[in-house]
Amino acid sequence: MGYKIGIDVGGTHTDAVIVSDKNEIVAADKTNTTPDPTDGIVESLDLVLKSSGVDVDEISHVMIGTTHCINAVVERKNLARVAVIRICKPAGQSIPPMYGWPDSLKSAVGATYWLVGGGYDYDGRKIGEFRDSEVRSVVREALEKGFNSFAVTGIFSPVIPDEELQVAEIIDSMSDGRAHVSVSHKIGRIGLLERENATILNAALTNVARSATNAIEEACRKRGIYGKLYFSQNDGMLMSVDYARQYPIFTIASGPTNSFRGASFLTGLRQAIVVDIGGTTLLAGMLVNGFPRQSAAWVEVGGVRTNFRMPDLVSIGCGGGTIVRFNDGRLTLGPDSVGYELERRALSWGGDLLTTTDVAVGLGYARIEGAKLVTDWIRDFDIKILVDAREMILRYLQEAVDQVKTTKEPLPMILVGGGGIIIPEDRYKSINGVSEVIRPVLFQYANALGAAVAEVGGEIEKVFSLDSGLTRQEALEQAKKLAVQEAVKAGAKSETVEVVDIDETFLAYLPSNAVKIRVKAAGKL
Repeated sequence: MGYKIGIDVGGTHTDAVIVSDKNEIVAADKTNTTPDPTDGIVESLDLVLKSSGVDVDEISHVMIGTTHCINAVVERKNLARVAVIRICKPAGQSIPPMYGWPDSLKSAVGATYWLVGGGYDYDGRKIGEFRDSEVRSVVREALEKGFNSFAVTGIFSPVIPDEELQVAEIIDSMSDGRAHVSVSHKIGRIGLLERENATILNAALTNVARSATNAIEEACRKRGIYGKLYFSQNDGMLMSVDYARQYPIFTIASGPTNSFRGASFLTGLRQAIVVDIGGTTLLAGMLVNGFPRQSAAWVEVGGVRTNFRMPDLVSIGCGGGTIVRFNDGRLTLGPDSVGYELERRALSWGGDLLTTTDVAVGLGYARIEGAKLVTDWIRDFDIKILVDAREMILRYLQEAVDQVKTTKEPLPMILVGGGGIIIPEDRYKSINGVSEVIRPVLFQYANALGAAVAEVGGEIEKVFSLDSGLTRQEALEQAKKLAVQEAVKAGAKSETVEVVDIDETFLAYLPSNAVKIRVKAAGKL
């Protein structure tokens, strides 16, 4: 029998599980997240291997959801300097690349760009002349300035990507294959600025992705684990190590999506509200066909508007480690959290800060297995503050549920994440719009389980012009074929890949018969 390891890095804990090749849960464990996520991953790996008794030779796959990339963007650390090339002239010059970015992030990635001739209209008509000599001059200048990571974006490249691919070939040739190139048609959706932003961030994360994947691969090898390594994507799918190095931006929201997949696995539900409460945040979203509902609008990452595939989530600073304050008669919750220092700084462990977990312990509705809690503080504490804090937590939960629901009919709500203890069970029935609250066994390991049982997937979004003799059905078949190809590239067995989601939008604002098609495909490892 073969076994799979699933690991997920959260703001407070790094969780690990081992499941059989039939997705039977063998062992689960957790450790505190570390400043360098790799250290926590290695520690959780050791813990779960020890508790399971599974021989390392029997590990066939290791799946990891990591915060390396989102941490790098938020903290502005270890980002590569990026040479940005926009294929657009004579159009597309009024708003420069990185417009509206936070100065700190713009500075971290180099804030350097070039505009060159080319680009297409939505129906494939050329906007300007693409000149090989112009591109070579730009690439030569960028390489001379020391840039080793490039972000290439063309107007309507998701319709016709050939000019982006030509630029990528020129960069590869002139750098002797040493430069990393991110092309926007592989990353973002229709919408030039947001797609360009996502591509620049992807290019900036290449160093982080390479060092993180190398460190994790080395950690596995040192333990004698030679099973295939995969990383979780924002859409709940898996991708190979090589794919993760090429497209690190797709790991930005892997933690929440792992929780959604794990919630579906633990309950068997495919349509539900999911609330994941970790140490820092309360995340809520909709489970649709067993996957998190994807955002149809732009998503902000590190203060930058992007439009690549991301889950449609509501995030509120109300997790298990969120700090509760009472000053001048005013009660506040967060948004700051003690995070992985909960067991050092919270009152219930002898610390000096009141957290939401302390509220649950103080009011007697939370039981924390294996924890040696300090309860002396409760005797002298104003009980009204604890009660008011509990009610504020419940208000935040209700707000999150109201924001993610799109129908008036009550839906089941799956509560996962270790921070779920801050919601009292006797108040589950008071949540409006919810038919029942399900807190499954092993709820605290939903994120790692989601990584362990995930499939490999691919997604494409493209605009097709139906005025050129192409039929709607032919456009759909082309889109399906492209999505299946992406899934196989990401590591799926071709014979197992199936289309799991199709979205069509007819673009009435364009002068001809155009349709935007988005297709997602998934398959087994």
